Amino acid sequence: MQRTKFFLGGVLILASVVYLIFSSTKASAEYFMTVDEVKAEGTAIVGKSLRLSGAVLGDTIQYDPETLTLTFDVAHVSGDNSEIEAQGGLALVLYQAVNDPSRQRVTVTYVGPKPDLLRGEAQAIMTGKLGEDGIFYADELLLKCPTKYEQAVPEQSASK
Repeated sequence: MQRTKFFLGGVLILASVVYLIFSSTKASAEYFMTVDEVKAEGTAIVGKSLRLSGAVLGDTIQYDPETLTLTFDVAHVSGDNSEIEAQGGLALVLYQAVNDPSRQRVTVTYVGPKPDLLRGEAQAIMTGKLGEDGIFYADELLLKCPTKYEQAVPEQSASK
C-alpha cells in the first residue's frame, strides 16, 4: 500500500512538471512569418506573438521624436536563405522587394529610439503582434543593412 501511494505521488508530480513545461512553451511560442504569410493568415493571427521579416520601404519611414513612435512599411522577402542566395544574395533580393509594387506590404509601428540602420532596403526582423487594424505592433526591431556587408561579399554588391 505504501509503495502504491509513493508511485502515484511520483506519477502526479511528473505529470504536473510535464504540463507546466508544455503550457509555458506554448504560451511563449513565436511564429516566424514572412509578409505574404501574414497577409494570407489574415485575422487568424491577430494578437498572437509573431516574428516578422521584410524589406523596409524607405519612403514610408516616419518618426516622431516626441513620442518615439516609428512607422514604416515592409515588403515581402523570402524567409529561406538558400532561396535568397539562389536569387543573387540579400542585397539584390531586398532591392527587388522594395522596387516591386506588386509585392505584399505590412505597416509596422514601433515605439522606441530610431535605429541607426533604419533605411530603405534594410531587412527588418521584428517581434510583436498583429493588430486588428492590420498593423504589426513591434516590441523588438532588428535591422540588417546589406550595404554594411558589401565589402564582405563583393560579388553580391557587384550584382546590385
